[in-house]
Amino acid sequence: MLLGFVIAYWVISVAVGLYAARRVHNTKDFAIAGRHLPFYMVIATVFATWFGSEAVLGIPARFLKEGLGGIIEDPFGSSLCLVLVGLFFAAPLYRMNLLTIGDFYKKRYGRSVEVLTTIAIVLSYLGWVGAQIQALGLVFYVVSGGVISELAGMWIGAGTILIYTYFGGMWAVAITDLLQMAIIVVGMLFIGYEVSEQAGGVATVVQHASAAGKFNFFPAFNLVDVVAFMAALVTMMFGSIPQQDVFQRVQSSRTITIAVWGTVAGGILYFMFTFVPIFLAYSATLIDPAMVEELIGDDQTSQLILPNMVLKHAPLFAQVLFFGALLSAIKSCASATLLAPSVTFSENILKPLVGHKLSDRQQLQMMRIVTLLFTISVTLYAIYTDASIFEMVAKAYQVTLVMAFVPLAAGVYWKRANTQGALLAIVCGLSVWLLCWAFLPKDYFIPPHFAGLLASIAGMIVGALLPSLFSDLPPEDDERPTLQRRAAGFTGHVAGRPSSGRRRE
Repeated sequence: MLLGFVIAYWVISVAVGLYAARRVHNTKDFAIAGRHLPFYMVIATVFATWFGSEAVLGIPARFLKEGLGGIIEDPFGSSLCLVLVGLFFAAPLYRMNLLTIGDFYKKRYGRSVEVLTTIAIVLSYLGWVGAQIQALGLVFYVVSGGVISELAGMWIGAGTILIYTYFGGMWAVAITDLLQMAIIVVGMLFIGYEVSEQAGGVATVVQHASAAGKFNFFPAFNLVDVVAFMAALVTMMFGSIPQQDVFQRVQSSRTITIAVWGTVAGGILYFMFTFVPIFLAYSATLIDPAMVEELIGDDQTSQLILPNMVLKHAPLFAQVLFFGALLSAIKSCASATLLAPSVTFSENILKPLVGHKLSDRQQLQMMRIVTLLFTISVTLYAIYTDASIFEMVAKAYQVTLVMAFVPLAAGVYWKRANTQGALLAIVCGLSVWLLCWAFLPKDYFIPPHFAGLLASIAGMIVGALLPSLFSDLPPEDDERPTLQRRAAGFTGHVAGRPSSGRRRE
């Protein structure tokens, strides 16, 4: 019966996504929903995109093992990422009216930087989308009682999500995200009420977790622990900023104000709500300690603690709501992260390689074909990797942290940033990251990606201050003065006051 409800919900959500596809008429509709999303839809799509399998399965499993100190990357770093994007990047990027984040690097630094950063961004999505596909296989296996294998569940899940993403693009993602956000909130809160009664109440669970030391957040005051803490925090806090899915939500907004505060509100809501599955998973240590003890030892099996507790100790209606919420979380995240790299790869890598002007219809078809191919690739990656869901998500952003973040931040806020500095930042960040990863011991006090970030910063500073060895951009493509004016003037708009000499937008 549970499997029947899950299948019914799955069919309905796919139908909603296909219905939304009727709004897609061109590449702008497909990539950024024609810049028509209202405030509530931006909040919903920001929240639902980030509230994926790691929020329901990965983060709670890590919390049970390591407490708050073990989940610094997510939700703390990821939530701060969304807040920082809203406050410091949404307005200047929105004014540029671009289709992809790769377009920013092209306009600010030229073709070479555009290609390198786009490749980094696309590669970073393998881990994130792979985590969602892996989780889909896990859910189908659990709710079917093993009738549907995890492998079959991965292909079923990936295929059905592909259907409405392929046709509906950002419109399908946004409308299904709105539906799925409602299911997530209602389902998680209801199951939380059911579980808290069995565990003896919210206060009992919180007191037990506190006594077990699970609320220890800050590291010991020594160099090794402090550096490890900072490295974990910046991985998603900075590494997720130069991402197409975040950029799409900014660019899809109807107005600049919605772009700013919709992103901030979505980030805050995400942070607050991730503690609901954490509470549910920790309640299992009071309700069924034997089951927790059996599963917690391995990263893969620990992800089954929360689903198993719901199946064993919750009534059918609560099970339907929980797995509906879980599937909603996974689907919303997976659809968005399938679309984002496909759009940016098509626009910033393939389109310039074609060599002749494509019609808008041809560009739209190219984006859809790339979405299909990326879905197949990432499903194969999810099948053959042995990383846990939390590890896949946490490590996904290291490549953009060391290659794409510094050129983006400097490009928006430092007028001396140039192509030479951006290229040196990319080369230094990537080289140091790979060398440290290959030759330093795993327990070295500076993690490879943190060393790569520092090297990227140094590369940008040195490259920008030294005499340029080559022309940055062709004169007709050099829009840096315009970009600098846009970046410098955005603060007034965020605060509700137009900058001096500019009209209110």
